[in-house]
Amino acid sequence: MFEGVCGTGNKSKLEPEDYYMSEDGYIVFTEKYHLKRGYCCKSGCTHCAYGYNKQTGRFDRK
Repeated sequence: MFEGVCGTGNKSKLEPEDYYMSEDGYIVFTEKYHLKRGYCCKSGCTHCAYGYNKQTGRFDRK
């Protein structure tokens, strides 16, 4: 369905465990997806695996 999203440079297709659709129809990436991607995009993602806080611009330890 979605390929190469979020600038991953990886053209592999998303797996079902990589995301879910919010009630508002948005794609929400899972922590597993973020870890698979390998870096933080600093967008303040709901399931950020790296502990990034968009309000402070810092990484909080998990």
